Amino acid sequence: SCYFSILEDGQPREKLECENGPFFIISLITLDRIIAQMMRAAEYLGWDVTELRPDLMGAIDVDGSGSVNLDEWIKGGMNNVPLLVLLGLKMTERDGQHSWRMKHFNKPTYCNVCQGMLLGLAKQGLCCTYCKYTVHSQCANKTAEQCPPTFVRSKKELGIVPVPDIHPLLVFVNPKSGGKQGERVLRKFQYLLNPRQIYNLRNGGPVPGLNFFRSLHDYRILVCGGDGTVGWILDAIDKAELPVRPPVAILPLGTGNDLARCLRWGGGYDGSDLRDVLKDIAGSVLAPMDRWTVQVIPDDPTEDGDPVPYPIINNYFSIGVDASIAHRFHHMREKHPHKFSSRVKNKLWYFEFATSETISASCKNLKDCLTIECCGVPLDITSLSLEGIAVVNIPSMHGGSNLWGESKKADKSSHHALDKSAEVITDRELLKTRSQDMSDKRLEVLGLEGAMEMGQIYTGLKSAGLRLAQTPQITIKTLKPLPMQIDGEPWMQPLCTIHITHKNQANMLMAPPSKRSGFFHLK
Repeated sequence: SCYFSILEDGQPREKLECENGPFFIISLITLDRIIAQMMRAAEYLGWDVTELRPDLMGAIDVDGSGSVNLDEWIKGGMNNVPLLVLLGLKMTERDGQHSWRMKHFNKPTYCNVCQGMLLGLAKQGLCCTYCKYTVHSQCANKTAEQCPPTFVRSKKELGIVPVPDIHPLLVFVNPKSGGKQGERVLRKFQYLLNPRQIYNLRNGGPVPGLNFFRSLHDYRILVCGGDGTVGWILDAIDKAELPVRPPVAILPLGTGNDLARCLRWGGGYDGSDLRDVLKDIAGSVLAPMDRWTVQVIPDDPTEDGDPVPYPIINNYFSIGVDASIAHRFHHMREKHPHKFSSRVKNKLWYFEFATSETISASCKNLKDCLTIECCGVPLDITSLSLEGIAVVNIPSMHGGSNLWGESKKADKSSHHALDKSAEVITDRELLKTRSQDMSDKRLEVLGLEGAMEMGQIYTGLKSAGLRLAQTPQITIKTLKPLPMQIDGEPWMQPLCTIHITHKNQANMLMAPPSKRSGFFHLK
C-alpha cells in the first residue's frame, strides 16, 4: 500500500500509511525498503533515478541518528523538492514558490543552479510550470531563487504599485559603477521587480542571467552601468550563442556614458523614479549598432608591451594625442582615485593633461609615424599637421563630444552627391555632407590637430575634428611606439599592424524622444 500511495495524490501523513497504519519509528532497514519502493515508483513514472537515492536518504534521516520518526519524516520530506514531486504532494502556494514537475528535455538544457547540463535518457530534471526554472533533482534543494509569477501575484495582493507592463526584462547592475548610486539602483530594482530578473554583476557576472532567460524568445535587457559594463554584456551575449539576441537598454551609471547619450538614455542617472525608466523601456525602439573587431599584430611578438585591453570597438578607437592624454589620465586615476570623484574634477584633470601634452607634443608629426589604408586605399595625410587619429562608431566621445560634428546639407546639383554609394569616401567636400549612422557598417576617420584642440573638444569649447574618411575596413601600420585606446581604455603599443573589420550588429534600444532633449544631456 505504501507503493501505491506514492502514485496517488494526498497529504504527507497519508503517504506514510501502510496496512498496519502510520509507523512512527522507522529503522534504516525499513527506510531502505521504502526508498527502494520509491525508486520503483519513480522509474514507473519515467524519472532518471541515478542521483535520487542519496538525496532522499540524506533528507529523510535529518539528524543522521540511524532512525526516523514521523516528525522527522515529514520535516525531511517537506524540505526535499524531489521527494515532494515524487510523492505528488499538493502544496499550498506561497509567495515566490515554484511549482515543480518532472521533465525530459529534447535538446541540451542547463541547470540554473550548478550550470551543468541535464543528462540522461529518462526525465532528467525538474522544471517550474510557472517560470520554467530548470534544475537537476539533486540541485533543487540548493536554490533560494523565487518564482516570478507567484512573486508578482503576491505583490498585487499586497497593494504594491505595479511596474509598467513590458516585455520580460532581464536587469544587470554593476554596483561598482557610479559609486553608491549603483548600490541604490540595485536595491530599488530588487524592490520593484522579481529577484529572478535582477543580477548583481559582482556575483557571477552575466552568464547566470543569460542562461535563465535563454528559453525566452521575446525579452529585453537593461544594463545599469557605464560603457564598459555595456560592452561586457554585449560580449557575453555573443559568447552565449543565444537563440535570440535580446535588445539592450542602458541606465547610465558610468563617467562618460557616451553610448547611453547616443541612444537617448542620458549622460548619467539622476536618481529619478525607476518606474519612469521602465516606462521608457516599454516605449523604446530597436536601434541596431555596428561592432568592430580590432586585430593588433606586433612587428616583434617578443617585444614587451601593454596588453590590448579589449579587441572590440563599440564606441571609438584612437591613436596619438587623444590616447596619450587618456593614458596619463588613467594612470593618475589609478594612483589617486580620490582626486577623480566627480565629472567636473575629471574634466579639469583632462584639461590639465591636455595642457601638459601641448608642451611636450609627444605625438607631433604623426604623418611620419603611421600609414592608413581604407579597404586597401591609402589615406593621404602627408599635407596635414596632425597629432592624432580617431576612428569613431557613434556620435559621442569623452562624455558627449561629437567629433564628427554637424553635417552640411548636400547640394543635389553637385557631382559629389553622386558618389554616396562608394564603399570608401575620402573626398573632403563630400565628407562635409555625410552624417553618422551607427548601423551603416561604416566607421568615421578623423584627424586631431593637437592636445589643445582635444582639451577644447572635451571641455566643450570646440566641437569637431577634421573629417578624413568613411570606410567599412581600416588597416593602420605604425612606425614607432604610440599610445592607443579602445572605448576609453588606453595602452602603449610597440610597432604593429592594426586591422579593423566589421564584427556584427548589436540590438540596442533607443529611448523615446521625450526622454532627453539631445545626445549631450548632462555633460
